[in-house]
Amino acid sequence: MTQRVTNPVREEGYADLESYAALGNGRSVALVAADGSIDWWCVPDMDSPPLFDRILEAERGGFFCLQPVEEYRIERCYRDNSNVLETMYITASGSARVTESINSNTAGRLPWEELARRIEGIEGSVEFTVCFRASTRDDAVSPWIQETPMGNVIVVGDLMTMFRHSDDLLDVQCTDRKVTARLETSKGSRSLVAILATQGEPLAVPPIEAIDERIEVSHTAWRNWAEKLDYDGHYRPWVIRSALALKFLIYSPSGAIVAAPTTSLPERIGGDKNYDYRYAWIRDACLTIKGLLHAGALEECQASFSWLTQTILKHKSKLHVCYTLRGDRVPEEGYPHLEGYKGSKPVRVGNRATGQFQLSLYGDVLATASLFADAGHVIDIRTGRLLGDLANQCADRWRQKDAGIWELPEEQHYTHSKMGCWLALAHAVKLAEAGHIEPTWAARWRRECERIRSWIDTHCWSEARQAYTFYAGTERLDAAQLLTHRFGYDGNRERMLSTYRAIREELGRGPLLYRYSGVDSEEGAFIACSFWMVEALTALECKEDAEAVMDALIGKLDGNLGLLSEMVDPASHKGLGNFPQGLSHLALICGANALSGGGIEEYHR
Repeated sequence: MTQRVTNPVREEGYADLESYAALGNGRSVALVAADGSIDWWCVPDMDSPPLFDRILEAERGGFFCLQPVEEYRIERCYRDNSNVLETMYITASGSARVTESINSNTAGRLPWEELARRIEGIEGSVEFTVCFRASTRDDAVSPWIQETPMGNVIVVGDLMTMFRHSDDLLDVQCTDRKVTARLETSKGSRSLVAILATQGEPLAVPPIEAIDERIEVSHTAWRNWAEKLDYDGHYRPWVIRSALALKFLIYSPSGAIVAAPTTSLPERIGGDKNYDYRYAWIRDACLTIKGLLHAGALEECQASFSWLTQTILKHKSKLHVCYTLRGDRVPEEGYPHLEGYKGSKPVRVGNRATGQFQLSLYGDVLATASLFADAGHVIDIRTGRLLGDLANQCADRWRQKDAGIWELPEEQHYTHSKMGCWLALAHAVKLAEAGHIEPTWAARWRRECERIRSWIDTHCWSEARQAYTFYAGTERLDAAQLLTHRFGYDGNRERMLSTYRAIREELGRGPLLYRYSGVDSEEGAFIACSFWMVEALTALECKEDAEAVMDALIGKLDGNLGLLSEMVDPASHKGLGNFPQGLSHLALICGANALSGGGIEEYHR
């Protein structure tokens, strides 16, 4: 998965989303454009204010750029089984390799954030410009230099940052907000530039040699983790790369899984569907746990499942759509006065979905618990009681309208939500019969399951469309029903397959799918939906069709180092939405696992 670009260009200061690579360490994620500019980095945490925010404000935003002076082309890729990035810069005068990492240590993540960039001369000479400019956080802070015996510290609000470099940098100039310098490589030369950062704590200043060494320590840690994954099925390179992407989206201090490490990247250029995804959604967390179980990442699954159940208990068993990475309520939306990516406004901080009611969350949590138990693990008594409580809540509330999986402002009787309730109670019965949770209410859950199925077949099936519709009383369609393929196992297979045919006909653009009827004018195709189609078709014994979808989809998405955005424009193939998107990566893993025969036996129990 090598990316090749000649003379990377920007459009009015903005790079295309598919030109970005990501660096991460389980606490923060940085985005590196093909032209060598790090345009996004929230420090010290993924939901902190950004130190670099050029991706949302081309002219005034912060960035950290390392770029050849003369015309160049790049070839870049991640090291095998690693999130350490290597970029070869080739110019008329020579070539140089840049190796980049947000570093960790042998014992895990560092107490401070350490973004390191090693520059090695390969042939001839290459002159680079170096520029570090801190964000002003929409002019809420004014960066300033604090002179210390260990060097200049650039203070940004309560964040302390230090630009560290090897002795061979030339013309180093430092102002309150900005550092500039030059660097010239020669064959065999080795240089380093790095950013250290800490918030509300003393700042450690390690030797340059130690920072350089930790690039290799970090690589070894990534490689050891990836090589222990026990996935041996189809599309293995894509699955391992997706697992590595999901790994740095797991917030290591708590086990929360961030939906994406960015905010406000638009679902349509110039549109207003630009949301803050730097939080942990119940739905995304559950599906990510599923994906990581398929990939064999048991430790991360246990940590994330424990975070999920403890967070729900913390909120007195009430399901909120999303939480902060520390398990608190997500703040309501605020609107910084930033230009937005390629002029797409508004920029948002916080998320309005936090107060919505979504019935399908019951299905997400109960299905995840069932999958965890099926994989041979033990559910503790406290979690078992929580699951029983959630099943009873579901049994009481399934008749209500809700906002649906797509978090729409109009509450309806969404078909996917009802199917999610059916799924929740079906798994509750299964868990009770297996002895994982208290069986006292199992008979009630079983009866409500049948009532839900009858309600869906009566109110949500369209004879005219020969499909289950978006919600009761409409003829519109919804790709989210691909997630509830289990609804078709008990004598309902033909109706589900007929629904999928209708979805592909109306919402499909080749292997890509839009989320629901009529949304194609507002946003791109939703990548996860296509992988859901692969898994659903496989589960309903249409494997050959599923393989064709998977192969065509991989062909469409190849070219960006294996990283996936939330959406893609079917016409231009350009990425849209927040990036990298955990939901896209976990859906890929689940689709590949299904085609490899994993989980199919469980589907038909």
